[in-house]
Amino acid sequence: MTLHLARIPYDFAALVRLIKTEFAYMERRINPATSAQFLTEDGLADLSRSSEIWVIGQVPVACIVMTVQANCLYLGKLAIAKSHRRQGLARALIEHAVVRAIALGLPSLELQTRIELIENHATFKALGFVETARTCHPGFTHPTTITFRKLL
Repeated sequence: MTLHLARIPYDFAALVRLIKTEFAYMERRINPATSAQFLTEDGLADLSRSSEIWVIGQVPVACIVMTVQANCLYLGKLAIAKSHRRQGLARALIEHAVVRAIALGLPSLELQTRIELIENHATFKALGFVETARTCHPGFTHPTTITFRKLL
């Protein structure tokens, strides 16, 4: 499969469907709710102007959003279609993020996942990330998110 940059005209409706479908399992597991539920085509198109959106498949089966921050390339909205899991697509997107971060002169990758999503923690650790922080969403007194970082 080929990585396609979504900054050029791309099917944002299909990307929104992919993200919302693959994040839907979180609805009954996390609090507060995922921001993916509020994602729209226009919002994703706006995001593509300040971030890189990389996609696998002409009909998207995997995607990731990469945003340059002060000392890292921040990764968000990593989604893999259930039908295409366990095929190395997450690894391919993370490896591509490493290439992009190095090209941009950034020393690390960073991402966040929810405390409750322990299967995500294991995946990110297997991909070379280490936990660096636990933070709370506004209005919460206990950690709701774990930050992971991968040094390059």
